[in-house]
Amino acid sequence: MDTKELLKKVRKIEIKTRRLSDHIFGGEYHSTFKGRGMTFSEVRQYQFGDDVRSIDWNVTARYNEPYVKVFEEERELTMMLMVDVSGSELFGTSNQFKKEIITEISATLAFSALQNNDKVGVILFSDEVELFIPPKKGKSHVLRIIRELLEFHPKSSETNLAEALKFLTNVMKKKAIVFVLSDFIADDYDNTLRIVGNKHDVTGIRVYDKREETIPNLGMVQMQDAETGEIQLVNTQSKQVRLAYGEHYQEKVAYFTNSFNKSGCGVINCRADESYVKKLLGYFKRRG
Repeated sequence: MDTKELLKKVRKIEIKTRRLSDHIFGGEYHSTFKGRGMTFSEVRQYQFGDDVRSIDWNVTARYNEPYVKVFEEERELTMMLMVDVSGSELFGTSNQFKKEIITEISATLAFSALQNNDKVGVILFSDEVELFIPPKKGKSHVLRIIRELLEFHPKSSETNLAEALKFLTNVMKKKAIVFVLSDFIADDYDNTLRIVGNKHDVTGIRVYDKREETIPNLGMVQMQDAETGEIQLVNTQSKQVRLAYGEHYQEKVAYFTNSFNKSGCGVINCRADESYVKKLLGYFKRRG
């Protein structure tokens, strides 16, 4: 797309998502995530009512009387958006592709972080890390992220979430709020996710289309895998074929849910024809 068209699209997304973040998600984001990160401030003498778990035993032994560690809230947080840009995101039977909804959700989250004066960074991934934008503050930085989400063309159409999660652990040394946005048609990422979940505050946002859940009876249909490019002739009249597809899809969904739950990570499911606003808001309120 040309520069004029791109700027027009960026502006359109900014207006829509900034309004959401300002009026709906700003306060919810703050109450959900602020204060979760704590940094060491000082040690002081133990006072009645202090939590005994905060006693600094080294200092206590040195002075022969109890001292406690004092922590304070981290005033600055970092949000990392991990966005799947593989071929399967270019699918949609409603008004929007999954990619477009992921872009809107990412922009809404980014503006919520901006309103809270937090840094925002992005990892765009397929079966490799396609682009890394280090965390920064500021409106111009958020608008750059939106531009990349709109016009970025990945080198690969396949998916490898585990590789992206490994990259995250290498570049993010301090605890971050991490949102992974994908359809999660992926395998073998549960072990890596467990390591990431122990260090960061992770939420998986699964964006999917209702037509992906089942295959309708359309007779003999030529189908192409969006990630591998492979074309197959599929007999959708066959009840066995439709059943096998449905079971395979549900296995992927169950793997996503179980992997994130077992790793202590959050889960949001957003269907393309439903309001992602309600899903995000409900999630923030439950956590807050």
